[in-house]
Amino acid sequence: MAFTSAPGRHRRPGRFARSSANVAGIATIAATGVVAGIAAPAMAASGGGQEPLQDTGLRHAVALDDSIAYDIGAQADSQHSAAEQAAAEQQAEQDAREQAAKRAAEVKKKAEETKRKAAAEAAKEKAAAKKKEAAEASAVQEREVADVSQTRAARSTERPTLSAYVSPIAGGYVSTQYQASGGNWSSGSHTGIDFHAGTGTSVHAVGAGTVVEAGWGGAYGNNVIIKMNDGTYTQYGHLSSVGVSVGQTVSPGQQIGLSGSTGNSTGPHLHFEARTSAEYGSDIDPVAYLRSHGVSI
Repeated sequence: MAFTSAPGRHRRPGRFARSSANVAGIATIAATGVVAGIAAPAMAASGGGQEPLQDTGLRHAVALDDSIAYDIGAQADSQHSAAEQAAAEQQAEQDAREQAAKRAAEVKKKAEETKRKAAAEAAKEKAAAKKKEAAEASAVQEREVADVSQTRAARSTERPTLSAYVSPIAGGYVSTQYQASGGNWSSGSHTGIDFHAGTGTSVHAVGAGTVVEAGWGGAYGNNVIIKMNDGTYTQYGHLSSVGVSVGQTVSPGQQIGLSGSTGNSTGPHLHFEARTSAEYGSDIDPVAYLRSHGVSI
């Protein structure tokens, strides 16, 4: 076996060798956790005696290794905690976003539902208002139709009433004919007809017209003259009382006074004349006049 140096004691490792050994030992410990392997080169003997142990720096290497391991573990724990915290924060943010999105969706849904209900209510109110308006319009139209029908019915009833003629004395009969001669009349003949009637018998207008004279009429006593709607005139004489006034309109059968014996009269009766004007002497046959208007006499 060859040696590169003289036999005898081993030389003390140089600084570089020690440093290398220390570094190697540290690396070995860091990699495997084995301490004894590093010290083995320092135990070599020379000759028969033992050389004092050299300071290999093992203790420093072990102490340095524990510190590094602790720092590495602490750093790993810190990084793990930071990762967990970051993950938790990220999850919390995601949960918050999801909750916010859920609340926003609920608010939007609620707003849409409220809007839908409001629109439905508005449509319902509009429909009800339109229905009410239609009902009111229909009621107005019905009232108008009813009014028109009533007016037509009234007019229909009024026409025959206004055009109808009646006898001036209900149930009476003619006691003196038209143009009867005698000294009782200044003209020498009777200008009208006399209806038999006791004093106070109701005297009626024979048709519709307007009163043109009401009161004292000389030889006729209390009398009424009516201008009929057809343009003719009728006269009612010797009344005990007058019940109408000038300008008043009368209808067929309306009471205008009571029979009597006022004026140039020989007893209670009604003198009735038909004329073409209000003046004396324009007389026409009263019987023919009444019969031409449907009065049976």
